[in-house]
Amino acid sequence: MKTAKLRLITTILIVAVLILTPLLLTNCTSKEQEGIAEEEAPDEEGIVPGKEETPEEEITPEESDSLVSSVDSNFISSNTEFGFNIFKELALEDKGKNIFISPLSILSALTMTYNGAEGGTASAMEEALKFNGFDSSSINKNFSSLIKGIKSADTDIEIEIANSIWYRPGYDVREEFIEKNKKYFDSEVSEIDFSSPDAPRTINSWIEEKTKGKIDKMIDRIPPDVVMYLINAIYFKGDWTYPFDENLTGDGNFYLEDGTTKEVPMMKQKKEFSYYAEDSLSAIKLPYGKEKMSMYIILPGKGINIDTVVESLDVDKWNSIKESFATREVSLTMPKYKMEYGIKSLKDALTSLGMGIAFDSELADFSGICKPGETPCFISDVLHKAVIEVNEKGSEAAAATVVEMRATAAMPAEEIVEFKVDRPFFFMIIDERTGSILFMGKVMEPGVVEP
Repeated sequence: MKTAKLRLITTILIVAVLILTPLLLTNCTSKEQEGIAEEEAPDEEGIVPGKEETPEEEITPEESDSLVSSVDSNFISSNTEFGFNIFKELALEDKGKNIFISPLSILSALTMTYNGAEGGTASAMEEALKFNGFDSSSINKNFSSLIKGIKSADTDIEIEIANSIWYRPGYDVREEFIEKNKKYFDSEVSEIDFSSPDAPRTINSWIEEKTKGKIDKMIDRIPPDVVMYLINAIYFKGDWTYPFDENLTGDGNFYLEDGTTKEVPMMKQKKEFSYYAEDSLSAIKLPYGKEKMSMYIILPGKGINIDTVVESLDVDKWNSIKESFATREVSLTMPKYKMEYGIKSLKDALTSLGMGIAFDSELADFSGICKPGETPCFISDVLHKAVIEVNEKGSEAAAATVVEMRATAAMPAEEIVEFKVDRPFFFMIIDERTGSILFMGKVMEPGVVEP
């Protein structure tokens, strides 16, 4: 691709990575289990209040394939729609900036919170999170199967998905709320004195451990009226199925949006890849491990702004693109980079998507979280941070989402295709079996990866 032509194209790097957060199925069994009174009966989701859920055993990749095949395809489409929707909102807020998120980390933390929502608040969250048409039971069961399946997809890919709930001692939390999130999200639950100077460090240490040190701080100071934190953390490390040769990596130009250039390390290889092209964009699929997960890179066409491409993407458009990929020999050039996004408040974006009532101290109804007589609560903020590094071996990414609750006072001709990622592009890491997007993002310029 000639330099003169390349300079016609604006430069934004869009890194989109959707990580679904693990929801682990745990089975409620008999009333005879210790601590459960004979008269206590399971609710409609099979949960017995006060019952300790038995941690589930790891499953094999083959069992994982079977499990994810049981997930409702409409549920996957709804999750994908939410991912595109919130990404577009953030693209408007942070126009011209790098963006990187895990939509499914966000969904996981918010779904745990949704399990305590009632009335109009529950309806608003269903609309914003695209849960319309699913009842609470099917939402939780689909999430549980999906995340458990993703977590055990491939022995060559390391995935950690963890959830936790932290609440103020003495705050009268409903057992049904706790047990539901233990069962479907495998949530760790802890009482913690938020007034203690050690409280932020304790919670941050949990996040740091679950993200393998990639995210070490999400909470600074805890306001006195905070009653609960609901947290998701996700970690991903996958080696390319077809790694790049480090000896071929060399400096090259990346063309920024303003027409200037930045010299960055460029990785290169020539091989057959799944490829797609149309007038407005081209795309390539780069698989990890045993090819159950892949990164998709979407490059805008000549003279087309990356934000225009992002705005055009929805579930139907993306599914149409994915179905049209074909194997081609490709001469691939792409940057070696790392990026970090956040800590970012998602409050405005989620409000724009329709769940503003959940943030309203007077209107929010989370009576499914606390018992009658306890001070009601509302969502005061949703914080998100995500990081990624891409190199010759593969990709390493992590994300964390914190929900803070406060008390309420077409193909070209057959020839070798050149795919040179030297201008703004969009990419996602996807579970190939279900189509679930693990990560997505946008970058104005790639950060340099130190040798």
